[in-house]
Amino acid sequence: MASQVYFTNLRTGYRNSLPAKIERLALASGLEDIVRKGGLTAVKLHFGERGGTAFIRPVLVRPIVDALLKAGARPFVTDSGTLYVGSRGNAVDHLNTALLNGFAYPVVGAPLIIADGIDGTDEISVSVNLKHFPEVMIASAIARADSIVSLAHFKLHDAAGFGGAIKNLGMGAASRKGKMAQHSGVAPKIVAKKCIGCGLCFEQCAHGAISIVDRPEGAASTSKVVQIDRELCAGCAQCIHACPQGALTINWSRDFPKFMEKIAEYAAGAIRGKESRSLFLNFLTQVSPACDCYPFSDAPIIGDIGILASRDPVAVDQASVDLLNQSPHLPSSCLKGEDHYPDKIRAVYPNLEWERQLIHAEEIGMGTREYELVEIEGGKPHL
Repeated sequence: MASQVYFTNLRTGYRNSLPAKIERLALASGLEDIVRKGGLTAVKLHFGERGGTAFIRPVLVRPIVDALLKAGARPFVTDSGTLYVGSRGNAVDHLNTALLNGFAYPVVGAPLIIADGIDGTDEISVSVNLKHFPEVMIASAIARADSIVSLAHFKLHDAAGFGGAIKNLGMGAASRKGKMAQHSGVAPKIVAKKCIGCGLCFEQCAHGAISIVDRPEGAASTSKVVQIDRELCAGCAQCIHACPQGALTINWSRDFPKFMEKIAEYAAGAIRGKESRSLFLNFLTQVSPACDCYPFSDAPIIGDIGILASRDPVAVDQASVDLLNQSPHLPSSCLKGEDHYPDKIRAVYPNLEWERQLIHAEEIGMGTREYELVEIEGGKPHL
């Protein structure tokens, strides 16, 4: 049976502001039905990295919080820490980054809580008994919440293909240990001829996986080159972004379909026990070609479409991908020229089987890829 996915576009007027449309969208998709009176509700989103600009605007989080308060819930806005060394690697830096990006209490109307504690180790083991994991390590504040509202900025991703509701919870609700379990085996590739042995990647590695060794005798360039211990590597890819020479790249020969399946299983663990008390909203705005974890946001590949909401995370992600691929690309983006790109994810990342994320999520019972798009108050997509 097809799941209902509710949609509103971004058209507004004097008596129809975007925050008002977001609240109506949330209510139409069942927000009042997922909360308990007095229950703690995790509003899970991504606060953005310093330098990034594509994350969901804080003022657009407020109508969700207000609707939850009206329904009698006790909402808190949350995310978990990162594996890589950056502006969200511990709770102090993470909260400072969130505030810098505008997620202050007076703006969003709820307290900010870093879900996996000050150093990423505040976690709860959740039994799932799935293909890759018998149990998953979920950030404790999310695991202990009565309800979850996922607010995902929909975008492309260089390892998962795209990031929506499934990835927002699969990777975003995992503790540091959980993130390492998902990334395990996805180590970067070294292009030795480009490496100058500068050590910037060594400084950025939080896991002691990188060392600087002597280059083989007789080789060109500098006398030093980096080496990666794949047993220690967490696959966080921070070293890739740290390298100014482009000497570290994504290893496309690794098993990225498996990585996507792991994300889906962690997402299932994040909502385990509260499947009927979860709601998923995807914001198809400033759809960037890469993750919001980068300290920059490249030009969007399509124009803004609108916002989707559903009780089914698989359906809302499938609908988001479909709307993405039905939209004309922006020539000002990385998708240049006048060509038509029926699969924009593969146009940017040709080696990624992005469907695996959705296929496996459906296989493990998270939802269905079949959906009915329900327009809210004349919210038909303008494609």
